Amino acid sequence: MKKKIYKILGIVLVFIILFFISLPTLLNKAGLHPDYDSKKYSFTYKKAVIISTSHSTLKKPGETTGKLTGVFASELTVPYYEFTDSGIEVDIASIKGGKIPVDPESLFYAVKTSSDNRYLEDPILKEKVENSILIDELEIDNYDIVFIAGGWGAAYDLGYSEILGEKISQAYYNSNSVIGGVCHGVLGFINAKDSLGNLIIKNKRMTGVTNKQIKELGIFFTPQHPEEELIKAGVIFESKTAFRDVFANLTITDDESKFVTGQNQNSGHETPQKMMKILDNK
Repeated sequence: MKKKIYKILGIVLVFIILFFISLPTLLNKAGLHPDYDSKKYSFTYKKAVIISTSHSTLKKPGETTGKLTGVFASELTVPYYEFTDSGIEVDIASIKGGKIPVDPESLFYAVKTSSDNRYLEDPILKEKVENSILIDELEIDNYDIVFIAGGWGAAYDLGYSEILGEKISQAYYNSNSVIGGVCHGVLGFINAKDSLGNLIIKNKRMTGVTNKQIKELGIFFTPQHPEEELIKAGVIFESKTAFRDVFANLTITDDESKFVTGQNQNSGHETPQKMMKILDNK
């Protein structure tokens, strides 16, 4: 009887081990971090800046503590390497400058990307993340590409930053620049205004993480939600859905070819690729 029990336990253990080994592949096949055939450009003397949240705590209203959060790793690392692999010099900036908090759950083995692994072995990018540039100090006209990364932390600070709004406005009026963002990163656009004080993104086609995805992940208590805030700002909001929106994917270029937005972490490759295509055609 004991031998039979041990045999059954052994079989169960093997299945558990196989499941955990195959989990990254299973999630990928379901739609998480889809494979993308990236084109490598040969840019020279081009610069990009990736802007990140500085907020590190996933806390509910009225609370002062919570789980650690920050930027979703791949939403910074994937575009970073897309740009640098095409010869673009990339700076990293954040709302408060200094060390950028990286959501530890985004480095969990089942959701970690090859770009995340590359980052963990890259002293140059690690130094940039540890000592990011304060957005106030950005000479935004020096950049051909302005990209805003997402993550849960972004719900707490990007959309509240008047300075970030001013920087995006300035980049918008720079004819040489292309602006982009993914997931919660698009909250960084909602304070950008034109010369008459109107919201720049009004009537533009854009996407960002959906209310459905946020609800499905059980984190609807954050202070701002991209779908809601973009619609309030007058955006023509578009998205795709799946049995769980964490597996959905959409990237949109607005009619002016000025803004490129990705729905969530799955757009990490396509969004910077479309930005570089626009830059290459300038």
